[in-house]
Amino acid sequence: MKAPNPVIVVVDDQPEVRRLLAEVLEPRGRRVVGFPGGEEAIGYVNEHAEAVELVVLDLDLGRGRRGGIEICRDIREAYPDVPVLILTGNASIDDAVAAVKAGAADFVTKDVYLEDKLEISVEKLERMMTHVRERRRLEGENRALRRTAKRLEELAGRRWQIVGASAHLTKVMDKVERVAQVPRPVLVLGERGTGKELVARAIHHFSPRAAEPFVTINCAAVPESLLESELFGHEEGAFTGATRQKEGKFGLADGGTLFLDEIGNMSLEFQAKILRVLEYQRFERVAGSESIQVDVRVIAATNADLRAKMEEGSFRSDLYDRLAFELIDLPPLRDRPDDIPALAAHFLGRFREEVAGIEAAELSADALDALASYSFPGNVRELKNIVERAAYATSGPRLRAADIDEALPPQRGERTASGPASFVDDPTSPLSARVETFERALCRDALERARYNQREAAAALGLTYDQFRQRYRKYRLGKE
Repeated sequence: MKAPNPVIVVVDDQPEVRRLLAEVLEPRGRRVVGFPGGEEAIGYVNEHAEAVELVVLDLDLGRGRRGGIEICRDIREAYPDVPVLILTGNASIDDAVAAVKAGAADFVTKDVYLEDKLEISVEKLERMMTHVRERRRLEGENRALRRTAKRLEELAGRRWQIVGASAHLTKVMDKVERVAQVPRPVLVLGERGTGKELVARAIHHFSPRAAEPFVTINCAAVPESLLESELFGHEEGAFTGATRQKEGKFGLADGGTLFLDEIGNMSLEFQAKILRVLEYQRFERVAGSESIQVDVRVIAATNADLRAKMEEGSFRSDLYDRLAFELIDLPPLRDRPDDIPALAAHFLGRFREEVAGIEAAELSADALDALASYSFPGNVRELKNIVERAAYATSGPRLRAADIDEALPPQRGERTASGPASFVDDPTSPLSARVETFERALCRDALERARYNQREAAAALGLTYDQFRQRYRKYRLGKE
């Protein structure tokens, strides 16, 4: 934002004095705004404080008006970095002392030499104003930096923030906070989408290494022929295309934390290299001869069954032992349904912040019931995608059960709405298909009788709400 043009406020009850002051001060590149009384001047300063650089104030503002000393004191108390120059027609020692006590930066007598005195005084005050402008500039930059830092802090916090208060998650967070202080490896196990990287970031955030780098690599996403270069770096000319020396992830994470995701996909040969780095905190770049010392805390994660892999001989038991100083097993979302409402509200709130025009601001009770009745094979990541799809596709202030149903992926083996009807009267249809057709018709009839109140329809059929919801989705009853 462009800085406002600097202003000098002149307060004097004599128009000719205000004109004279404007003639003296405006050639110095300042805009002069004059007022006959102090109250008007204070009002202006309150509205344009950032632009006001100097107040020139007459000591005697005439009958019925507050004196210059009082006005000076008020301005200085409210705006201590704005200098005040006091003018007087009959100077006295007492007046000068009173002006200084009130905070005046200078004291000038109105006489035939007023113009020269103003020149000298303003030159002195301009040096003061230069410092004021510089301080204001620095304060503005500091405010901008604080705002930027706050935004970055919020964004960084979101990268590790874990939402939920279920008993399962409470146990996980207890482990996170306890092991964060111990400079040893951690192994995080869990299905895809359960938040293994968020747990790793939380450990880093709560650790003494929080100000140091947090570096990630998905080991499954990098071909093993390139994984050594990615992790340890390489020298110039190490292979075709290596035109310069490259720092690897271990070097980049020196002093901080390295998150090795999907470590279960490594070959036994490469596992041995990782074990060596964990043991000695030393490695060599590809085609390098120098041994590089680092201080890296490793957090590894996988969705594989490492115990089964150890039994079949595809994962080293000594690497497992080294990584699992602390083992954190993340439960799937279906095992902690109590966290679904908080997670859904969190993802909806974030989506509204990130995408303009999203109207939905909350989830209805039926929408939360719809989410609770789903098994979430993709875990928290899938919940996030479902909530965002529902919010994107719907209008209105609340997400409803129908919105969630539309956003849920089709279930395996789910029939289309017209599928079962095609063999209603076909005696050659499989028994299971004929039973499904009959069940669907019963559910549809119960819905219509209950005026599409799903809880009432469930009760009429002798089903729990969750049982009815499963059939509601299976037969796509909300889409006709």
